[in-house]
Amino acid sequence: MTRIIRTFMQTTVILGLITVSSMAWSAPETWQSDKASFRLETVASELEHPWSIAFLPDGRQLVTERAGRLRVIQNGSLQEAPVTGLPELVVSGQGGLLDVVLHPQFTDNNTLFLSYAHRNRDGMTTRVARATLNGTRLEEVTVIFEAAPRGNTSRHFAGRMVFDRDGLLYVAVGDRGEMDRAQDLEDDAGGVHRITVDGKPAPGNPFVGKAGANDTFYSWGNRNIQGMVRHPVSGEIWSHEHGPRGGDEINIIRSGINYGWPEITYGIDYSGLPITNRVKKEGMAQPLHYWDPSIAPSGMAFYTGEHFPGWQGDLFVGALKMQKLVRLTIDDGKVTEEEDLLTDLGARIRDVRMGPDGMLWLLTDAPQGKVYRLVPAE
Repeated sequence: MTRIIRTFMQTTVILGLITVSSMAWSAPETWQSDKASFRLETVASELEHPWSIAFLPDGRQLVTERAGRLRVIQNGSLQEAPVTGLPELVVSGQGGLLDVVLHPQFTDNNTLFLSYAHRNRDGMTTRVARATLNGTRLEEVTVIFEAAPRGNTSRHFAGRMVFDRDGLLYVAVGDRGEMDRAQDLEDDAGGVHRITVDGKPAPGNPFVGKAGANDTFYSWGNRNIQGMVRHPVSGEIWSHEHGPRGGDEINIIRSGINYGWPEITYGIDYSGLPITNRVKKEGMAQPLHYWDPSIAPSGMAFYTGEHFPGWQGDLFVGALKMQKLVRLTIDDGKVTEEEDLLTDLGARIRDVRMGPDGMLWLLTDAPQGKVYRLVPAE
């Protein structure tokens, strides 16, 4: 009898500890910002490393899974069957199916663009394909951009894309983990490329017709861009990129500008050794903002909705390593306020988007990742 009582008491204590632990780690229902109170609404779950989200005019959402699937959310429900007809791709390391963006005239032509990792006997690279969405199938899939030369690493594919007001597509390509490639204008790695919807070099690109430089380049010296967005007022393209240990950057991407990697950086090598002793160099741009230590930024959006007036015009950035959402207030091209949100969520935030409903949407990077929507607290 004594043994039974002791076992019962031990079990009760263990269950009590489990209960207390679960309560301690449960996320609060209402989250507080300095300028707003909000709730997290789960739109979809059970996504395998979701990477990007796009909003269709009919109210559905498209979500890429890095594992190589394009999923559909309809009426708040994740559809079981993925979109078919995707281009051939490889899932390896940081590579897989990456970004999805809609053609500026998607309502008329049902055209979208996908970035992804691709492998052949020469190695791996970042590709962009254009396709027509017909129901839940992609048709007329055409590769319009391929970064050359290929490499043998599974790192730093970048892949973020955004359209400017003129309907030109900006494509980020990472340095592929081989840093010196970012300073070689005959190597597509480590920069932003500006192309037409057919994949041709955009008119007015800074290196068109110039020897020793690829004519799709718009900027160079970029390490691994994981967020790009068009400014809602100026129309300029903003980006952020991963530094090594320290030195994550926010930049405004401008024509022909060298952003310095790896000649200048505010970070150090993962080994702890310096990469360079310079943080500035003539002819190379300084970041608008940088983080040290690194937060591993991913996804970014300017808030332009009406549900959170205090956030109007603020820039939101997800963080993978630091597992948070960062709100930045920007005045006259300078960050004047920085606030960390969702620090207790315990989730790597992969993408941040401004939805047509006036809400911020988030993707979490996990084997069972989620789609969240930030809604005002009642």
